[in-house]
Amino acid sequence: MAPKKDKSPLSDPDGMFSGMVVFLIETGVQSRRLQIWKQKLVQMGAKIEDPFSKNVTHVFAMDANSLLQKVDRERLSRFKAKLLAYQWLEDSLTKGEKASEDLYVLSLQSRGGSLSPKADNGSHPNSSEITPKKSRSSTEDAKNASPRHMNDTKELVVDDSQDTKSASSLASRSSSPEVTSSEVIDSHNNPVGTSDSSSLYKPPDLNRNITEIFGKLINIYRALGDDRRSFSYYKAIPVIEKLPFKIESVDQVKHLPAIGKSMQDHIQEIVTTGKLSKLEHFEKDEKVKTISLFGEVWGIGPATALKLYEKGHRTLDDLRNEDSLTHSQRLGLKYFDDIQTRIPRHEVEEMERLLQKVGEEILPSVIVVCGGSYRRGKSSCGDMDIVITHADGKSHIGFLPKFIKRLKDMKFLREDLVFSVHSTEGTDSGVDTYFGLCTYPGRELRHRIDFKVYPRDIYAFGLIAWTGNDVLNRRLRLLAESKGFHLDDTGLFPATHSSD
Repeated sequence: MAPKKDKSPLSDPDGMFSGMVVFLIETGVQSRRLQIWKQKLVQMGAKIEDPFSKNVTHVFAMDANSLLQKVDRERLSRFKAKLLAYQWLEDSLTKGEKASEDLYVLSLQSRGGSLSPKADNGSHPNSSEITPKKSRSSTEDAKNASPRHMNDTKELVVDDSQDTKSASSLASRSSSPEVTSSEVIDSHNNPVGTSDSSSLYKPPDLNRNITEIFGKLINIYRALGDDRRSFSYYKAIPVIEKLPFKIESVDQVKHLPAIGKSMQDHIQEIVTTGKLSKLEHFEKDEKVKTISLFGEVWGIGPATALKLYEKGHRTLDDLRNEDSLTHSQRLGLKYFDDIQTRIPRHEVEEMERLLQKVGEEILPSVIVVCGGSYRRGKSSCGDMDIVITHADGKSHIGFLPKFIKRLKDMKFLREDLVFSVHSTEGTDSGVDTYFGLCTYPGRELRHRIDFKVYPRDIYAFGLIAWTGNDVLNRRLRLLAESKGFHLDDTGLFPATHSSD
């Protein structure tokens, strides 16, 4: 699918930065970060001035040295513009309101230049450690190009008119978390064990009897399109997983965050009886079972699954004559059994080597890594998640279309589901995406395969996200949120109260 070009951001005359005329010193700032800062400033009412003039009210720079390289002291002294570190902008965006400017003033008194002594004794984090937020593509493909491993129930947005897989149904392939305490990846892409009990993301998980039931409820509520209830269980699971004791009474967890009265009642029932009547009711309910089944078909989200149920459909065979299904949904239905068949690890390994060989023929030194459950060391995989980049930071541009064509010519790739190219346009963080169906050489059995091509500077985020699993990514996202940031497969960004 051809990408849409980003539109110029609209300016809010009453926005947080209204009335500011800004001059930006670009020295020492990554171009992508600078682009996002400019976008946010304009969106929130500021005007960006270039060149420097008497109209400027605020000058931003990484530090005083960078500032003085572009504007001499004499010119700065003639104008009344405030000289601020970029960290002021980051912190204001994080808080959703202007931070005190006094804490971020760049001092020109010393040759080296520094933040004003008022700046909490230098306690503000270095702004060079913060990656800018991406401009989110307006295409529906972008909604589904995020890895299922990094799903966040709060952000489930589904438009079933598109030939794409909803985030909720992608995340519901397994009914319980599959992460284990020994699931760690070394720098050579090999799974290794660890005995370090202090590892931040290695919870005891002594209450798996509870978290597994809650995991099933997450998937059921996602299938029903009830994101609010789904997210309540989503938040409770990591809290319970980290407990260093086995829950024997609800009194032990009443004080914990995300464990409200309803959740306490569920926990008490599970501890007392070993089961949950609500889950048993759902598992016997025809509507829930049918909608959950339809949601397993690639491209069918909760809204479409409900509509199909309301039309009287109850089985996958019923759907085969449904005229409203899109091309991709029909492919998902046609190859439903194939897609549900897990792939042995040794076959994934062989296909990864094949992809690396073909990639090298097209682009020498290209990096092609199979993520997902394969990279986590599992003995079989539900699909293949291929993460691609190039070390020089530029040769990845335009690589994916050539790669896909070659793989189709070889009869390795058979059917397309999603194809979007952004690297050549510079949109959507420059990430290219292909979702499709492939076959192991010599067989006709279809397997799901996803390709994501990242610029080198954000490749690490993509690799983490597409390695997963969803439990790890959920913890990472919640940890980022607790510190005022947003994490996804393209970077770590300051959380803002404005839309992208």
